Amino acid sequence: MSSVPPPPLPRVAWIGLGIMGLPMASNLLKAGYDVTGHTLEQAGLDRLAAAGGTPAASVADAVRGADVVVTMVPASPDVEAVAYGEHGVLAHAAPGTLFADMSSITPRTSVDLAGAAARKGIRVLDAPVSGGEAGAVEGVLSIMVGGERADFERARPLLGALGTTVVHCGPHGAGQTVKAANQLIVAANIQACAEAVVFLDKSGVDLEAALDVLGGGLAGSAVLSRKRHNFLSRHYPPGFRIDLHHKDMGIVTEAAREVGAAVPLGALVATLVAAARAQGDGGLDHSALLRGVERLSGIGAGRARR
Repeated sequence: MSSVPPPPLPRVAWIGLGIMGLPMASNLLKAGYDVTGHTLEQAGLDRLAAAGGTPAASVADAVRGADVVVTMVPASPDVEAVAYGEHGVLAHAAPGTLFADMSSITPRTSVDLAGAAARKGIRVLDAPVSGGEAGAVEGVLSIMVGGERADFERARPLLGALGTTVVHCGPHGAGQTVKAANQLIVAANIQACAEAVVFLDKSGVDLEAALDVLGGGLAGSAVLSRKRHNFLSRHYPPGFRIDLHHKDMGIVTEAAREVGAAVPLGALVATLVAAARAQGDGGLDHSALLRGVERLSGIGAGRARR
């Protein structure tokens, strides 16, 4: 008796091959998916091809014939640029296509996109992620999803190739709302860690030993673990840039204002992130908030390395 072969994996169009998008698309390729990708940088297309994917010269070329479209771009205007217009996803994806936007954008943008897509017969999920570049490379992202439950269940196997925590959070926009809350918590945690590092350093404590014991207690966190080397070395290669966290803190404060939620700590951290960006640190990893605390504490920035 012959066994019935499993159905073929869906064909994927991937738009956005940056720090997060490229390793995520690569993980789909490793899982056996056929991935056609588009990005504005030739280097990203070359790296996709090296990983076994198919580069596309345009959004239209990438999405033509795809079963699933994934976008992973920096902000709401970028999502709108690739989704709308005569050259966008909605103009070229076939009815019935599943469109998973994994960018971090405003909840309102996600809701509007879902409405526009529905009129074209295209189903949308907002599926932002947390875990940074390391999580993207390792395939251990946390993925928070908004949209119809049936569409989430359809996308679950694909999302499972990208992350280990994949959760349906509610209707359209809910994934982005949870991501905004995530970014609030992460920024506050990084700022607290940065202040603790400066306090320990100025007190003459062995910083590495201190971080060991803090990491093993209630103060331990994913932030402290993943950013530990950055704090110790004062080296901030961009796993997640301050520029992007600045954008996300704007989303947090705007969305909180819309629903009447007070976020006093969030407002303060948003100001500190904006200050770091204004000081020229926008291209550094968000752990470089430590530089701002050092400046406030009279520690020369020459100590830090980019």
